[in-house]
Amino acid sequence: MNILRDYRLIVEQEDETKITLIVPQNYNFLHVEEIRFLTGKTVLLKKIPDEEFSRLLQQKLSEEEIVVEASSEEGESISLDILASGEESPIVNLVNSILIKANTLNSSDIHFEPYEDGAVVRFRMDGILHEYLKIPTQTYQSVVSRIKVISNLNIAEKRVPQDGRIGIKIGSKDVDVRVSVIPTVFGERVVLRLLDKSGFNLTLEDLGFSDSALTVFQRVLKKPYGIVLVTGPTGAGKSTTLYASLHYIKDPRKNIITIEEPVEYQIRGISQIQVNPKVGLTFATGLRSILRQDPDIIMVGEIRDSETADIAIHAALTGHLVLSTLHTNDSVSSIPRLIDMGMEPFLVANSLEGVLAQRLVRKICPNCKVPYKPSEFELVELKLDPSKDYTFYRGEGCSHCLGSGYKGRIGIFEVFEADQTVKSMIGKNTESTDILNYLKFNGFKTMFEDGVDKVLKGITTPSEVLAVIK
Repeated sequence: MNILRDYRLIVEQEDETKITLIVPQNYNFLHVEEIRFLTGKTVLLKKIPDEEFSRLLQQKLSEEEIVVEASSEEGESISLDILASGEESPIVNLVNSILIKANTLNSSDIHFEPYEDGAVVRFRMDGILHEYLKIPTQTYQSVVSRIKVISNLNIAEKRVPQDGRIGIKIGSKDVDVRVSVIPTVFGERVVLRLLDKSGFNLTLEDLGFSDSALTVFQRVLKKPYGIVLVTGPTGAGKSTTLYASLHYIKDPRKNIITIEEPVEYQIRGISQIQVNPKVGLTFATGLRSILRQDPDIIMVGEIRDSETADIAIHAALTGHLVLSTLHTNDSVSSIPRLIDMGMEPFLVANSLEGVLAQRLVRKICPNCKVPYKPSEFELVELKLDPSKDYTFYRGEGCSHCLGSGYKGRIGIFEVFEADQTVKSMIGKNTESTDILNYLKFNGFKTMFEDGVDKVLKGITTPSEVLAVIK
């Protein structure tokens, strides 16, 4: 099955006398007649719904082998709907093909990296970069120019970093592309961040919580006021968890406002503000303004400084539910972190309602998953009894996972609810280890233990858990 690129039609079958085309419901009759004239064959049509046709076309375009030739030609017009693009420029087609392939593979980022002997295109999939394509140096300049044109950046300026964005449509999916260009010794390096604008549809149940952790976190989110924190390093999925949390507590009777950097997903029924330091709109100034908008629930993208922390805590103490993130290694470490930022222990104790810490691990590819007997080293590292018989799983690598053995990611979590005992310990500035010991005595499970559970269930591998925890 191949594609008639200029007509955006799909050839299903062809022999010496006839050709069968897959076409959308709103196909162009003149294109079909032109194919009939050019081939001299009988043309049979197989009509399918437009949305199904867009999906099939995207799949087929992403499977095409890209042949890159040296060229200096530049595409000059903006193409928003990639699948419907009628552009014939090789550079335009090349950039479109890369975007389509990245979208098909669910990549989060596309890296264009120039080197002395050419440029490399890499896709970030499940947090790991995979090389996809090499581009000759002379062609690469045109690729960068094309990306700059469609993201409204200055083509002539090659000495300073630039940031832009592109709104593209791939089939029925709207994708917001954030563009970052920086100069390097071998040319401009470009990174594209792909954000699906068509709506955030993940629920808390989709993220990988254990039943007990989910119950605790949902109970914390139902509190009428207070601070709920999600902690972890950059790239741990904190924003995704916050969006899923907003979906869980969203209520038409409540006024929910967020301030984010950037707004990654748009949620109907929630007012979202984007940080803009150039005009003085920071987390702190934005949060002050939000409090004058009579909110019930506030989401602050990140508590970075003492000013933001102070406003957030006082908002929580005056009857608002505040959701935010912190950069800490685990859940209990968030308490001394807030105190180190200048917050009084009694204010933290009275405002904090719960903390979730998380990491992301890659899931074993279901298409090449095989069982194996773990080594003694793995059992010791996971703190399991070496004398017991365990079966672990791993991916052998296949075309579905680009040979990595992994496909998709899942969270590993630890969550605690600040009960009266914990609040009392925080107010007395008790050591974090003592708070942790109290929580463990009452059934608290660490991220490491949650990760080990997911290894035993065949969801991920020991190396993944150890890589993000240790």
